[in-house]
Amino acid sequence: MDVREEQEPRVAVTTTSDAADAKRLAQTLVEERLAACVTVIPKVASTYRWGGEVQTEDEQLLWIKTVASRIEALRLRLLEIHPYDVPEFLVLTVEGASPEYHSWLIDSVAPPESGGPGRGSPA
Repeated sequence: MDVREEQEPRVAVTTTSDAADAKRLAQTLVEERLAACVTVIPKVASTYRWGGEVQTEDEQLLWIKTVASRIEALRLRLLEIHPYDVPEFLVLTVEGASPEYHSWLIDSVAPPESGGPGRGSPA
């Protein structure tokens, strides 16, 4: 993957059962710079087959905004902290992001620079 491809925007999608878990996941992923932003869409209905039976449950839908180079680390971290045995993890390619948003996205998931003013450190 070249540098340009690494910085392409992506949206990862997952669900969880309650608002507290959704908030915890969102907070952790943004704090750890695996996501620039996590949008939680409350109370979506999911119908799925589990344990041989069809079930319908209310869930929280998380849209996790990041860049291509962070997807694998995001996936691994989500597997560590997600309460589900088999968490949903889908990755969507994004087209048409404004240059300003794309720049903010890249800056938000970049490691903080050490020393001096700038991205991620106080002035």
